[in-house]
Amino acid sequence: MWITPEEVLLANALWVSERANPFFILQRRKGHGKGGGITGLLVGTMDVVLDSSARVAPYRILHQTGDSQVFWSIACGSSRKEITQHWEWLEANLLQTLSIFDNDEDITTFVKGKISGIIAEENKSKAALEDEDSGKFREAEQKMRKLFGMPDEEKLVNYYSCSYWKGRVPRQGWLYLSINHICFYSFLLGKEVTLVVQWTDVTRLEKNATLVFPESVRVSTRHTEHYFSMFLNVNDTFKLMEQLATIAMRQLLDNEGFAADRSLPKPCKTLKNVSALKRDLDARAKNERYRALFRLTQDERLDGHTDCTLWTPFAKMHIVGQLFVSNNYICFCSRDEDLCQLIIPLREVSIVEKADSSSVLPCPVSISTKNKMTFLFANLKDRDFLVQRISDFLQRTPDRLWSDGHPLALIGHSVSQSEGRAIAEMAPSILPSIRCSRPVPFAEKHPQRMMFPPPCFTVGMVEKMKEESWSIHFFEFGRGVCMYRTSKTRELVLNGIPESLRGELWLLFSGAKNEMDTHPGYYAELVEQAMGRCTLATEEIERDLHRSMPEHHAFQNEMGIAALRRVLTAYACRNPGIGYCQAMNIVTSVLLLYCTEEEAFWLLVALCERMLPDYYNTRVVGALVDQGVFEELTRECLPLLYEHMQELGVISTISLSWFLTLFLSVMPFDSAVLLVDCFFYEGIKVIFQVALAVLHANMDTLLGCTDEGEAMTILGRYLDNVVNKQTVSPPIPHLHALLTSGNEPPPEIDVFELIKSSYDKFGSLRADDIEQMRFKQRLKVIQSLEDTAKRSVVRAIMTDSAFSIEELEELYVLFKAKHIMSCYWGASSTAAERHDPSLPYLEQYRIDLGQFCQLFGALGTWLCGTHTATLAARLFRLLDGNRDGLVNFKEFVTGLSGMYHGDMTEKLKLLYKLHLPPGKRGDRSHSEVKDYKYYLRMWAKEKEPRKETIKDLPRMNQEQFIELCKTLYNMFSEDPLEQELYHAIATVASLLLRIGEVGKRFGNGNGGRKPNGAADAPAALAEAQLETPPQQTSDEEVKDDTSVSSYSVVSAGSLQCEDIADDTVLIGCGGDQQRRGSTLDGDWSITFEQVLASMLTEPALVDYFEKKGDIQARMAACKMQRAVERQVSSSSDHELAQLST
Repeated sequence: MWITPEEVLLANALWVSERANPFFILQRRKGHGKGGGITGLLVGTMDVVLDSSARVAPYRILHQTGDSQVFWSIACGSSRKEITQHWEWLEANLLQTLSIFDNDEDITTFVKGKISGIIAEENKSKAALEDEDSGKFREAEQKMRKLFGMPDEEKLVNYYSCSYWKGRVPRQGWLYLSINHICFYSFLLGKEVTLVVQWTDVTRLEKNATLVFPESVRVSTRHTEHYFSMFLNVNDTFKLMEQLATIAMRQLLDNEGFAADRSLPKPCKTLKNVSALKRDLDARAKNERYRALFRLTQDERLDGHTDCTLWTPFAKMHIVGQLFVSNNYICFCSRDEDLCQLIIPLREVSIVEKADSSSVLPCPVSISTKNKMTFLFANLKDRDFLVQRISDFLQRTPDRLWSDGHPLALIGHSVSQSEGRAIAEMAPSILPSIRCSRPVPFAEKHPQRMMFPPPCFTVGMVEKMKEESWSIHFFEFGRGVCMYRTSKTRELVLNGIPESLRGELWLLFSGAKNEMDTHPGYYAELVEQAMGRCTLATEEIERDLHRSMPEHHAFQNEMGIAALRRVLTAYACRNPGIGYCQAMNIVTSVLLLYCTEEEAFWLLVALCERMLPDYYNTRVVGALVDQGVFEELTRECLPLLYEHMQELGVISTISLSWFLTLFLSVMPFDSAVLLVDCFFYEGIKVIFQVALAVLHANMDTLLGCTDEGEAMTILGRYLDNVVNKQTVSPPIPHLHALLTSGNEPPPEIDVFELIKSSYDKFGSLRADDIEQMRFKQRLKVIQSLEDTAKRSVVRAIMTDSAFSIEELEELYVLFKAKHIMSCYWGASSTAAERHDPSLPYLEQYRIDLGQFCQLFGALGTWLCGTHTATLAARLFRLLDGNRDGLVNFKEFVTGLSGMYHGDMTEKLKLLYKLHLPPGKRGDRSHSEVKDYKYYLRMWAKEKEPRKETIKDLPRMNQEQFIELCKTLYNMFSEDPLEQELYHAIATVASLLLRIGEVGKRFGNGNGGRKPNGAADAPAALAEAQLETPPQQTSDEEVKDDTSVSSYSVVSAGSLQCEDIADDTVLIGCGGDQQRRGSTLDGDWSITFEQVLASMLTEPALVDYFEKKGDIQARMAACKMQRAVERQVSSSSDHELAQLST
């Protein structure tokens, strides 16, 4: 690139001059390219190890006049191609002009002014880019693309100096972290190390510190491990790697990982050497932590946070913590999380004002809510800015414009009367656009428990005491979403929430209350949309409705069943990606016992989308992840029991049902619902704690077990007898089989004692530690599911393919890699069309025509030079049975199998089909909607026995036959027996032309009269001009089967083998169709049997088509293609030769 002219005193120190003229010198830095000796090695090593700010470009151009000893650096480049372009521009545009000047000083002034002008013009177009990424970062991104052959679509996130351990020797170099790859490059003393790993291939990522690898990061794939160390800040690097690996796992799990999150906040100031993408990922991580901490919705974006103190009237003291402000909430969390937590929705705020500052209470801000609560924050560093930001968010909150008793947001010292009038005038225009809450006519206004109370239901003394305790708590700490949440709140929850308050507090602690209040009428709309809809989810729901707590009286009638149906179908309509999963019915039925339908729906939303992420999908990934976390916790907390349980294989069996139903399916209802109370307040950690406590309580007995069944019996009997001695309702019989040993009844376990024991023994679990474990297990689980999918696909097609299992698995890996690459490197179709995890395994990964052509060129045996793309496009159209422009793995293997393992008849049949028009292949229409019924029909159709004989193939006309000959000529162009094959195909082609002519005479009954068109065909073919076609697009490929053009000669009498060039192509264009149409006979045709019989007469052709291909060698070459695709070194001899010619 052009650079601002700088003075250079020593022009030849560490540089070698390669080109020169009277005014300019092109130089190459020692250590780049060949030669240089030990000095070159040292200089090259230094350039790689140094930071980019100290690194020197390997090429530069200097300006010099006459005998002057002063040089001016005017251009530099990272490759020979780039610097040569600048050199050629100087020679073409400046040399003649500079020769006119008489004064050397004028020449230098002119050159400096010209270069500065060029730089100014370039900067105009790059001004916007300069604001986003710094120059040094752009330089690193360009270097990454050059070193590893990445396209422009691959975005660099950040880069770090570190050491890569190759064997026992650390290689100092640079680690590049992009969205889809982790790359490393090092060049030390002539030794080059290059590493490229896709994030989707990572199976394990962890940070550890050992004597051999101090402060290192280990990146594991299925086949190898990589160690990186010597980071300047290993924690920041590892956090970023975690984020990128999580995005990659999400790509494998669903489509959301491929969609760019455009709503991420952008910092106002550009940070030096940090990309905009890195800042966005940092913001995403902060948003996720913020939402998880306060149980907020997925669309909530953190605007900022600051240290402060909060006055707590219940404790009469100031608590130190952090204040968080987002677009809809003001939140506070004490430094000690158990001390105090506060969530204030902006829709509840009535007044925000700056209070008088004092030495005791510096910079205070008072926030008042509609329910007459006032919160006082102090010690705010930038109070004015904070109040202004809250004011801005309040003005965007629609509910504030007509709230009861507070028509306007009163912002102390920040909203003037004129601004207030403006907001009031704006309110009528906003009101119609807000969706008002409308009643749900079919939803019950009371929970099912109140609609159908159990017989002899009385409120016991313990229940009344709980209600009184909560009333005191509400009076002291507030009630509703703005309630102070303290250790006292947790204590009351652990003692059991009274049944009259359970629904209200579940909504509050889960965050579902906020979502329900901000989406009035949403549930009613979903119920209306779901009415009458028939999907796979609704059928599964109907099947499970009567299995949902049938022992409870509320679900022994149609009214309770109908409510459960509406909630489940409404959620399936809201989230078709999940739809319905077993265990959702059990959890939802419990929610309906204490909540209205709408409340139960929003609690289900909170469970499925926030509190238990990825639990209720087709592959229950979240539950499997937490099962892995539970195994890891068991290994840490109960190591002796863990080893024994692993031998029996019990943990993986029991934990899935525990987590999916929150113990509701394995524990008596009155006991399990207390765990649900704790879960909504504490989150998943309480489920882990109780599970560990159950194992700990039965440890001695479990250690004596000898098989899995005995261990399951012990745990099942224990959980069956966890009782709630404080319950006031009659016991509900549990459907879990009552497992007893002998005649003695098993001892009862008080659920409150079990919960207390779990907190005493395992209460040190932290949410952050659980999330870290979840990350590690998520990599393991998703990659394990991918391996399972691979095995399932291979098993499904192995009977229809001649490839071995190992070959099919390797082909699947290559196919999947091409699919994923096409998703994130910009292709003709969107990621949602390409990747749908809800489809069967065979349909999940699909590639389009472009990716298919690349794989065909790498793996196919029928390579035809420049004609290969055309043949690949024809095979793609043949395999794409549903005409959706995508080919799945089974279809892909079907095409390859025909080329590699078919006999001569099968191979010729495939070639014959490729040259028939699409309409005669029996292709299915693509207009059919792909629902589950479609796949059932396809499965049934595949099971039907069908045998295609050679007589079923349609006849081939003269035009299609000559296209077939063209393909065969191109296939033989690189074969060792090229001349023999050319002679053989020429003989066969001539024979088939005569066969077709004879058949036409008998078919038309013309006697001995020969049409002119047929007579002219061989002569026209003999005179045809050989031409090389232009590259065709996929649209043009469709026309190729029916086009008429000039053709190569196929007559044995007029064509000699030496007349065929290596690049012979016989392909037509529209203009030739009219000009040569008379040379082709429309009545001429032949059958496949005739083609096959003619081919069998030539031993050379028989040997060629009977020859078996080596798929292993081609797959190995395809795997190495990634390294081959890397750009050639800028100083290579090959490039020098190209430049010199």
